[in-house]
Amino acid sequence: MQTPASNEQKNPAPIRNAMTIDVEDYFQVSAFAPHIPREHWDSLPCRVERNIARILAMLDEQNVQATFFTLGWIAKRYPQIVRHIVDNGHELASHGYYHFRATDQSPDEFRYDITRSKKLLEDLGGQPVIGYRAPSFSIGKDNLWALDTLQEAGYRYSSSIYPIHHDHYGMPDAPRFKFQPKGRGGLVELPATTVTLFGRNFPASGGGYFRLLPYNFSRWLMRRVNHVDQQPCIFYFHPWEIDHEQPRQRNIGMKTRFRHYVNLTRTEPRIRSLLRDFQWGRMDHIFMGEER
Repeated sequence: MQTPASNEQKNPAPIRNAMTIDVEDYFQVSAFAPHIPREHWDSLPCRVERNIARILAMLDEQNVQATFFTLGWIAKRYPQIVRHIVDNGHELASHGYYHFRATDQSPDEFRYDITRSKKLLEDLGGQPVIGYRAPSFSIGKDNLWALDTLQEAGYRYSSSIYPIHHDHYGMPDAPRFKFQPKGRGGLVELPATTVTLFGRNFPASGGGYFRLLPYNFSRWLMRRVNHVDQQPCIFYFHPWEIDHEQPRQRNIGMKTRFRHYVNLTRTEPRIRSLLRDFQWGRMDHIFMGEER
């Protein structure tokens, strides 16, 4: 006869994963930077407000709380987005102000960008902002000084390192799960989720990979992290990824076009499936002990 305790050991509670949204609009992605100057952003039709409303509704339907890494430029122009995020019980975090890659900034430029965005978000949201994600996961072995700067600016965690090989970012030899690069008491780094297969790390975190790969394969990768590694996953997507009617850019290369537009019509149904198939929560609750 099995006791309740033995049943609990045999059937442990599901691991809760972190759902994250990088709040930026379609024309602000790093791949479009050579084609759409930042001084043109104000003249382009924004679609982020309606897309965030759809995302908040999806999360509410499944009673899921998430973390929104929000661009300062968006927050300044659409403060109601920040209020809706906070009022719905989600974590407000920083994605920088102007979506500059950390690798393209000097230490002083980076410090100004992350400090400016943190103050703006805290003023609008009325709550501390402790988390940061660099645009395009652009913190790696050549600019680890950025982690010290984040801690000095008052951030407690970063989700800016991706332990994979990629043509635009990646630090494949970085730890795959939560670590403190500077030791105890230092900033916590929460890397984007990967799965190790055949001695190599493969992405299992969302973004373009999630749109390109079959949903069942993405689900298998995440379940493997939960069941084999016994670790929570960190999933991310962008508001423009559920918006297949966004204005199309004509002056971009074939690879950039494919990466940006592939399977946009399938993203929202897949995210709805993810919300049903896994347990979810906020970054600060899952990793930083901030849940009350």
